[in-house]
Amino acid sequence: MAPVRAERVMTARRGVRRAVRRVVAALALPLVLLAAWWIATDGSTDLYWPALRTILEIFPQTWDADRWAHDVAPSLGRLAVGYLAALVVAVALGTAIGSSRRLRAATEPTMEFFRALPPPVLVPVIALFAGYTSPTSKIITIALGCLWPILLNTVDGVRGLEPVVLDTARSYRLGPVRRLTAVVLPGAAPRIVTGARQALSIGVILMVISELFGATRGLGAAVVQFQRSFAIPQMWTGIILLGLVGVGLSVLFHLAESRVLAWYHGQRAVERGA
Repeated sequence: MAPVRAERVMTARRGVRRAVRRVVAALALPLVLLAAWWIATDGSTDLYWPALRTILEIFPQTWDADRWAHDVAPSLGRLAVGYLAALVVAVALGTAIGSSRRLRAATEPTMEFFRALPPPVLVPVIALFAGYTSPTSKIITIALGCLWPILLNTVDGVRGLEPVVLDTARSYRLGPVRRLTAVVLPGAAPRIVTGARQALSIGVILMVISELFGATRGLGAAVVQFQRSFAIPQMWTGIILLGLVGVGLSVLFHLAESRVLAWYHGQRAVERGA
């Protein structure tokens, strides 16, 4: 038992060392950039380039409990609703389109047309119909922008399934629902996750852009209000907060991806080892 226990301890230590190295590698560049920013702006009297020291000092009082409750939380809530709505609709439509050659031929020109439209162009159009100050218009904007990367990647993922795998599922007399949940969606999952990752960054951008039109509260609206009132240090705190939100969402997405695609990453690791 002692050799087995020693081997487990060594494996755990190696895992900890790998985790520490990953954290150090991930934080090295941000720390270098922050140090360079601190040195370059230290003692600055420029209105538009305040010292990083000043920005960090006013950060807690700028983003107090009231702003978190009335600016940050509503923005993140709209992002979550729009993103999840786009994910559900895109996966459902993409699976149907990818599974049917006729449906794919009928919808492909329309999908290519809407994919070519930059999502920010839709913001004023949606606002005209849903209202500039309405939360619904912002959710619709985020959902439409996030829809296309997930939809197109889902279609490609379903189309890319090996015909032998589908034929095997039919030969085992798997029903449509069982075939969908056990074969089609797991097989297309890597491409779906790729589209979801792209859509998340688009959703953050649209979350900010949608709040530039008639909104009085929200992360994007707060940054614009600071800029218009020449509260430049406060404006920079908003920009930094947006970056931190993006990093936090990326970490959460990576954790979710690791759980959803654990089988896929394990298979790739085995293939590389072979």
